[in-house]
Amino acid sequence: MQMRSFVTMAGNPSLEDSGKAGHHMKGLIRSLLCASLLLAFGPVRASFADWRHVGNVTQVREMKNGVEVRAGQASLRVLAVTDSVIRVRLAPLGSFLDDFSWAVVPRAGAAPQVEIRQTRDAIVLSTARLQVRITKSPLRLSFLDLHGNVIEQDAPARGMAWEDAEVRVWKEMPLEEFYFGLGDKAGAFNRRNQSFTMWNTDAFGWQESTDPLYKTLPFFLGLRHGAAYGIFFDNTYRSSFDFGKESSTLYSFGSEGGELNYYFFYGPQPKQVLQEFSALVGRTPMPPRWALGFQQSRYSYYPESRVREIARTFREKKIPLDAIYLDIDYQDGNRPFTIDRKGFPDFEGMIRDLSRQGIHTIAITDLHIKKESGYPPYDSGLAGDHFVKNPGGSVYVGAVWPGESVFPDFTRSATRAWWGALYTDFARMGIAGFWNDMNEPAIFQRADKTMPLDVIHRLDGGAALDHRAIHNVFGMQNARATFEGLQKLRPNVRPFVLTRAAYAGAQRYAATWTGDNSSTWNHYRLSIPTLLSLGLSGYALVGDDIGGFNGSPAPDLLTRWIELGSFNPIDRDHTMKGSADQEPWVHGPQHEAIRKRYIELRYELLPYIYTATQEAADTGIPLMRPLFLEFPEAETLYGNDQEFLFGPSLLVAPKVTEMLGGYEISLPPGTWYDYWTGAQYPGSKPLFVDPPLDVVPLYVRGGSIVPQQPVVQHTGEKPQGPLTLRVYPGAPCHGSLYWDDGETYNFTHGEFIRLELSCQPSSGSMVITVSSRTGSYKPWWDAVSLEVYGVPRPPKEIRVGDRPVPNWKFDEQRQCVTFTLPDPAEGTQVRVTY
Repeated sequence: MQMRSFVTMAGNPSLEDSGKAGHHMKGLIRSLLCASLLLAFGPVRASFADWRHVGNVTQVREMKNGVEVRAGQASLRVLAVTDSVIRVRLAPLGSFLDDFSWAVVPRAGAAPQVEIRQTRDAIVLSTARLQVRITKSPLRLSFLDLHGNVIEQDAPARGMAWEDAEVRVWKEMPLEEFYFGLGDKAGAFNRRNQSFTMWNTDAFGWQESTDPLYKTLPFFLGLRHGAAYGIFFDNTYRSSFDFGKESSTLYSFGSEGGELNYYFFYGPQPKQVLQEFSALVGRTPMPPRWALGFQQSRYSYYPESRVREIARTFREKKIPLDAIYLDIDYQDGNRPFTIDRKGFPDFEGMIRDLSRQGIHTIAITDLHIKKESGYPPYDSGLAGDHFVKNPGGSVYVGAVWPGESVFPDFTRSATRAWWGALYTDFARMGIAGFWNDMNEPAIFQRADKTMPLDVIHRLDGGAALDHRAIHNVFGMQNARATFEGLQKLRPNVRPFVLTRAAYAGAQRYAATWTGDNSSTWNHYRLSIPTLLSLGLSGYALVGDDIGGFNGSPAPDLLTRWIELGSFNPIDRDHTMKGSADQEPWVHGPQHEAIRKRYIELRYELLPYIYTATQEAADTGIPLMRPLFLEFPEAETLYGNDQEFLFGPSLLVAPKVTEMLGGYEISLPPGTWYDYWTGAQYPGSKPLFVDPPLDVVPLYVRGGSIVPQQPVVQHTGEKPQGPLTLRVYPGAPCHGSLYWDDGETYNFTHGEFIRLELSCQPSSGSMVITVSSRTGSYKPWWDAVSLEVYGVPRPPKEIRVGDRPVPNWKFDEQRQCVTFTLPDPAEGTQVRVTY
């Protein structure tokens, strides 16, 4: 039997924000009672028979890139978007809804060529990459490769169905298939045997079993025997995914309203699936480079003198830092776009002084506008008719941080433009980035913690939808308004926006994080599968609250977490009000030295990190990757969610428990080099490690060339020394480097650097090739240092063309030879003979 709920369950009402300051016991008890009553008396589907399932095909109409079929009163369209992407739309009553998506970006180019064949039993659509078989009696879909092997198919007894406004589809679930994705879902990385609800929720103190969380990213990847496919269910209503809870042989997905509208992506490589999905919904644009540096935050740094003290301490201790966050206490009465002049008497001067130190300021700007005449955002919003309304036409009012508040109707382009213009003064002051929090949207004093489901959102063109349809995209459109506003205010500066709530495609506008986690070893461990799942769901620029938001981490835990954070796309240390200090220097000099070293390592790796970030912007392949993404043929790695790849070449295997003793790690196929020692290890074998507190096991994939730089205190500082290329022989052997000014869009006009790197090892020698540079940007380096690993004995000679290289150094213990060359702008080839 299946539960049906039209009310968010298990809310925690409080006069204070559950996402910031915790819950009051009365609110918790009341919420539990509400949830219990709903479970006891909520409407329950009597049986499987309640669903109306699609019947037999009665009519077929061929279209340019697919077919539309009738089955009784229902209509189904199956259309090829590309040779590898198929769109499926069901209209239960025969009429399709207006074709509009918040997620899908317009696609240029002609539709693919589709061959359509009909037999007595089926209709078969064929593209250059796959086939779709539509069985006629009853109507069921199967996706096949060009050899006729089934990739994915409807469950024969169920298929697609509807009841009232609800829609759902059931699919066969092979025993050996794994499922990944769905964004920031807690629990096991492999989604099999789990079920999930997609309804953006302020989930303070979430735990491993908490669901739903902050984001709706309704995309998953199926993987079986090295072959992958993906499904994106583009429906903004409350939806659900069941991977074997209802039936051990079926999975299903559906929603409480809207269309059964999904896209099928065929690889067969997992990377191909992600590339196709991210092309459909958009990719993370190149962020400013400073956003990849270390970020320090808390709720809240107050007053101004405390902010200055934090910045001064980082610089005095020479711990690299690129950003400081200002949480809500910098505001006057918690009103967005205001400044508490008592606490921050020289706010503008503080921003300038931090900027001179290379520290960027990120300010929170929540979306709730205090209902108060004389407060400019309220007055101008009211005058422009920019706020969400009740069904009767009055402006909806809800309690949040400033008290009674109103909410911009971000579904309107005029409202998004109005919101973006509110950043004018802050942009002129030099605030570098903005943080859109509480945008699920989170509302106080309500059991469901959000807006009533009948509030009205207006769309361009005069249409309107209630909150059931808009809730899951509200935060995305808030981030969009901020991003687009900043682009207008600073046209040649890349915006940095951080959002808590999201829908698929929100990565086009903002980075994100995993919300209000806790300062526990379990949350430290959970950060890995959660961030990996976000990356697999199209979100490449992600992080978590290092050290945990809720609580105060023990010294060893904070040290381990800061170490791990150096290998996250976003590296932000953040904690809540009332918790202990969480800056890198707390807990004494021993911990400080370890934490500093890993933050410095991140800055050393910036050329590698920036190159991988550009790859994500170009292809959708995330910086933080599960092992199977690079090694889909290694089936034993599918469930591994405690090790991960940072970019294509670095494997990170942190200690994730506080238990004494070591643990086994799994190296993928190939040769692997210990980053710290240069030692070589064969892949496909377990490796036992017992790292001390100051070591994160870190391995480099054989066949990689990793670019690095000297340590800097912030990303705007020019490194003093050569560009370093660390060469790790293997077959094939390649690497690359991308670099630009890190701030503007000038790279779109050719102002960038790209180098392609390769090596060819053979018996007794190795040839390293550095390509000529493409792009017109002038680099910071004038020399290149090569560190070549896997060299078993001192070289007999090293030559660049016909010229011998003098002054090389050989480290016998690390089996590494090091030498420096003048910057080879036109490219070069180096031969090491040993």
